[in-house]
Amino acid sequence: MKRLTVPDILARKGGTPMVVLTAYTAPMARILDPMVDILLVGDSLGMVVYGMESTLGVSVDMMARHGRAVASQSKHALVVVDLPFGSYQESPAQAFATSARILNETGCQAVKLEGGIEMSDTVNFLVERGIPVMGHVGLMPQRVHAMGGYKYQGRNEEDAENILRDAKAIQDAGAFSIVMEGVKESVAHDITTKLRIPTIGIGASPACDGQVLVIDDMLGMGGYIPSFVKPYAHISQVIEQAVKTYGEEVRNRTFPSDEYCFPYRKKTP
Repeated sequence: MKRLTVPDILARKGGTPMVVLTAYTAPMARILDPMVDILLVGDSLGMVVYGMESTLGVSVDMMARHGRAVASQSKHALVVVDLPFGSYQESPAQAFATSARILNETGCQAVKLEGGIEMSDTVNFLVERGIPVMGHVGLMPQRVHAMGGYKYQGRNEEDAENILRDAKAIQDAGAFSIVMEGVKESVAHDITTKLRIPTIGIGASPACDGQVLVIDDMLGMGGYIPSFVKPYAHISQVIEQAVKTYGEEVRNRTFPSDEYCFPYRKKTP
């Protein structure tokens, strides 16, 4: 199966919407890869995998480990890895060093960073040196404290104009796509029509060129499900029932039965 490339993603602007999901582990990447266009190794792993309160505690080492696990099991999807907080904001040179390490150690095809106009020089610096960049505007989790929490963006005309300016700046700097998170639907729709590159929405608009969700949210793995997430399954309930049944069988000694003990005794049909 041919792997999708950055030019392939650019060519999807205005076409069939792209399917994007996060992945943090090799088993999940192996399952998702044939069915999605982009696998995003998000810094959301800090909250999903490590139980952190925000993404701010995620390290480059964490992103490299999980990025390598996901990329190793991907043959079709474009794999994008987030640059964690503090690993790229200091200077374009710092961003390049972090990005080069991520690409070298993981085998991914692109990196993602948060920010607008203030990060445009950094995006340009990376792109000119051969590193594909996905942008991220609107609600930016790495700025949760500055934004006063996880509040949707684009509530008024000034805010909407700022998001549009940020998106255009990142586009003009050379990014091949932009995630728009937690943006008022009409604003996300308008920005999508005004950009030349694909937009990927999360809590944004169906008009975006693609949609991304955190896989654990979409599968109903956690306790809290954000308001913009449609749970397509409730896997936590399946796990709970399986563990409950296992516990009962262990306690009443029906597991392991003969067919699960050495030497194996296969059941006759």
